[in-house]
Amino acid sequence: MRSDVFETDGALLHHEVRGSGPALLMISGAGGDAGYYSGVAEELADAFTVITYDRRGNSRSTGRSAEPMDLAQQAADARALIESVAGGRALVFGNSAGAIIGLTLAASHPQVLTGLVAHEPPAVNVLPDGDPDRSFFDDMAALYAEGGGSAAGRRFAATTRGEGTYRWPDDLWKRFLGNQDHLFGTEWPGFAGFLPDEAALKAAPFPMVLGAGAADRGAYYARPSVEIARRIGVPWVEFPGIHMEFLRNPAIFAAALRVLATQMLSREGRVPEEWAR
Repeated sequence: MRSDVFETDGALLHHEVRGSGPALLMISGAGGDAGYYSGVAEELADAFTVITYDRRGNSRSTGRSAEPMDLAQQAADARALIESVAGGRALVFGNSAGAIIGLTLAASHPQVLTGLVAHEPPAVNVLPDGDPDRSFFDDMAALYAEGGGSAAGRRFAATTRGEGTYRWPDDLWKRFLGNQDHLFGTEWPGFAGFLPDEAALKAAPFPMVLGAGAADRGAYYARPSVEIARRIGVPWVEFPGIHMEFLRNPAIFAAALRVLATQMLSREGRVPEEWAR
């Protein structure tokens, strides 16, 4: 694993690179930490150049601000990272808020993607009017305003299936706790207001897949993936496990992602050299 920092638009982004082969950029959700994907990245490094990073203002990256951060900034950071570290194009995987960023990136900077896998984007605004899950972001914002980051963080974890059934690495947990105010105070409005740009996504010149975990059927953060896939006319797939199965069981999650990524990239003729010998 090689780690470095990359400067873009007033921030230094900590990023990690593993392996060789076609570039696979993995965008983290709430907490924005590269460490969520360490296990999966190690599993996939035999065939892909796996790039993970701490999103702006999170963990080991700089750029924290008191001003709300819009999704355009998040997407611009991912684009700049692909251009600087991945040679200009990458397959992108995003989980949760990272999937929202991935969808924004695909719509606004399609030239840097070879494909997109959006895993459980909590895009509750695509749910039907009157659906109780549409209030999730507003409810969490109110809780944060009343009780601060720790209260909002506890409630957030309680809404996420499987959390508490496994142990996070100590260093990752410590960094996440330090990111809570940035998440709820700065990043939250951008995620809360997200609606996919359906026209741009339909026109995307690369394969795209939406998906959710088998254990998350019916969850507020899983249901939107089905609706977005239907609206833009792309495949939907079921992944193993829970919302963060890549952290709980990285080998199992990596096996599923390996198959999907290989199929998506081989459609563009980007078969890793390791497989062509």
